[in-house]
Amino acid sequence: MRRGGGGGGGGGGRGYGNYTNPCLTMHQPWASLLVYGIKRIEGRSWTTPIRGRLWIHAASKVPEEDTIKAMEDFYREIYAVNGITDLKFPEHYPVSRLLGCVEVVGCVKCEELASWEAVPEGVRLEGQTDFCWLCEQPQKLLVPFEMRGYQGVYNLERKIHEAAIRGLVPVKGPMPVKFPLPNLQDPFSLKPGSISVGFSDNKASVVEKSEGLSAAIAGARAAATQFNKKDQNLLSNTTTNSYSNSTSSGRPDSKSLEEDKMLDSCSFGGSGEEASVPSKAEQLNPIKCEESSRRGQTREDLKQIPGASAKVFS
Repeated sequence: MRRGGGGGGGGGGRGYGNYTNPCLTMHQPWASLLVYGIKRIEGRSWTTPIRGRLWIHAASKVPEEDTIKAMEDFYREIYAVNGITDLKFPEHYPVSRLLGCVEVVGCVKCEELASWEAVPEGVRLEGQTDFCWLCEQPQKLLVPFEMRGYQGVYNLERKIHEAAIRGLVPVKGPMPVKFPLPNLQDPFSLKPGSISVGFSDNKASVVEKSEGLSAAIAGARAAATQFNKKDQNLLSNTTTNSYSNSTSSGRPDSKSLEEDKMLDSCSFGGSGEEASVPSKAEQLNPIKCEESSRRGQTREDLKQIPGASAKVFS
């Protein structure tokens, strides 16, 4: 039985922002690791605006081999803490594709997750950012859909969602986790501060970090930090180029600017990569944020998928 705000019968998640089919764009390899059930915590600097189903889209940036290796080494080490050593990673990390979905069942602070003895030690080690989105029940698309991503959490187009929902298959991760709700009657009860009140005054047992684990954590952090620096340089250079193009053509290069907004902020996130951080106004009124994203979608952005009744972004 699905927990959270997602509607039954394969519908989209519905949460604080009244999203119908919420989607989040992430860089690779974090996006695929989440959909394959290896990554169970999505780290962000902001709390999740939804509960229930969250679609995962991979951004257009092709991941470097060093970045993939750093993140795979990180997950090998944290799963080894729980005795799991036979991880099977994705063979490919596709970009500019809708990959699948997960169920977001809650959000807690990093320090809460680190001290939460009700979850496995490896999960507690995934929390490396301010807020940790708790993800369960990953599903992947048999054929990932090509599409363009947008800032923050946004709604999938209805036709894309209708086609995608038919291509989902459940994924069994190496160690699936069920995050216990503080209040079984309230699917939104797992939120920042909700589990720390139950902690005793005694310190929770600290996960002992081996030399290999410490090195893997440092490597993953370095990969995300390096990723962020490169994105910031790309953003700066492309913004300059877009401005030059706009002065010569009389209009801004909207596609370039839109692509770069995807890369304007990044964090280790247990982690993951942050496509963007919504402004305070967007967090208070996510519906307006979603409508703004949809205004950037035009008919010229769409093309028909062979054998499907939905259209996707190029």
